[in-house]
Amino acid sequence: MSRVIAIGNFDGVHRGHQSILQQARQLAGTGRVVALSFWPHPLAILDPNRAPDLLCGISQRVSLLRKAGADEVSIVEFTPELASWTPAQFVERVIIPQQAEAIVVGENFRFGAAASADGNQMRELAHGRFEVNVLPMLGGTQPVSSSRIRAAIAAGDPASAAQMLGRWFRFTGIVQLGDQRGHALGFPTANLAVPAKRACPADGVYAGWLHCGSDTWPTAISVGTNPTFDGVRRRVEAHAIDQVDLNLYGELVKVDFVAHLRGQMRFDSIEALIAQMGADVAASRQVLGATTGLS
Repeated sequence: MSRVIAIGNFDGVHRGHQSILQQARQLAGTGRVVALSFWPHPLAILDPNRAPDLLCGISQRVSLLRKAGADEVSIVEFTPELASWTPAQFVERVIIPQQAEAIVVGENFRFGAAASADGNQMRELAHGRFEVNVLPMLGGTQPVSSSRIRAAIAAGDPASAAQMLGRWFRFTGIVQLGDQRGHALGFPTANLAVPAKRACPADGVYAGWLHCGSDTWPTAISVGTNPTFDGVRRRVEAHAIDQVDLNLYGELVKVDFVAHLRGQMRFDSIEALIAQMGADVAASRQVLGATTGLS
């Protein structure tokens, strides 16, 4: 086939999404695979109070879809008008212009007003103009899904999230000027704000990897408000182990979460905090000795 379209929200591009892209590639052969996704998340338009915290931003999603095998990525703007279209209108206005010979979707894919149709209805509406392949969700009774990954991340369980993602959970952002206490304490950190509606691990300390450009460092990561200093802003603070002179302000960095070490704590003295930070670095070093940083 010359052109096969994989359709979905694809938040996180987890192992289930990857299987959809793999099926599309198998069907396309030497043809082109197009990943068709939607932005913003439909619930952000239909019911903002129920909109989920996203696992990745749109640029990261595009990059992950390409890495998973898409030759092209087509982003469809999700609007109230699109949400009101009947399933037939959706097919005629979104699918037919793509000129695909085949479509691949997951069994939980829904489209049309009130999400009233699924892949089987799409097959009926195709009227033979294209094939529709509906894949069962990966994982059986415990399916791989973006919602289950979000729950694992919110619970501070990056290991379970990684099993479903097929890689470490990654938090990306621009390094901001923080309180500059870390350097004075001997543990300088790259500080990232936690935007609204962005998935982030539960407050606590983690072992992971910090990436900037082509460089990767083993890292001890703190997530939270820094209660020892009565902080109020939630942020990700990544300390690159054995790196004391890094200047990453204004740089785009990526933080991979590998293992949860402990919960967030408030310390009665600076000395106690420094001692615990040293223990956290040692624990991170031990955990990361058996893992690799993914680019």
